Amino acid sequence: MHEIAVYDAYSTYGGGIVQSKRAEVRIEDSKILSDDWYTLTKYTFDLRRRDGEWQRQNREVYDRGNGATILLYNRQKRTVILTRQISLFPVFINGHDGYLIEAAAGLLDNMDPENRIKAEAEEETGYRVANVQKVFEAFMSPGSVTENCSFTPQNTNRATR
Repeated sequence: MHEIAVYDAYSTYGGGIVQSKRAEVRIEDSKILSDDWYTLTKYTFDLRRRDGEWQRQNREVYDRGNGATILLYNRQKRTVILTRQISLFPVFINGHDGYLIEAAAGLLDNMDPENRIKAEAEEETGYRVANVQKVFEAFMSPGSVTENCSFTPQNTNRATR
């Protein structure tokens, strides 16, 4: 059973302020299953449960690096700038035609999120953005993928094309 709760900035839990607690995990084994495009690793680990007992678990984790995305928008026109790109095989095998409409995005590839997203915005949309500010980060599929993506909005009135 999973514990589900919704918190806001003023929430309390158990009579105090909500504080993050790092999970107690002992990695017992790791085995690379694939290292073709990115790395798929099977981990065997022990997780300490709330009752203090240790539980053995296995997970396959796909490591493809972290990414960044930008949503270009024009508030006056009430529009956003998206791209149509081929993302052939993963979506194709799910019955899609292979082309996706998406916000400009890319993997960091050893760049910081701000510079990567400037490059991706120009490459994918033709817009040159100067000052970008990350508003949040999110894990894209935390049950199996390591990718943590930085999200940035940008008004196209402040961008050149």
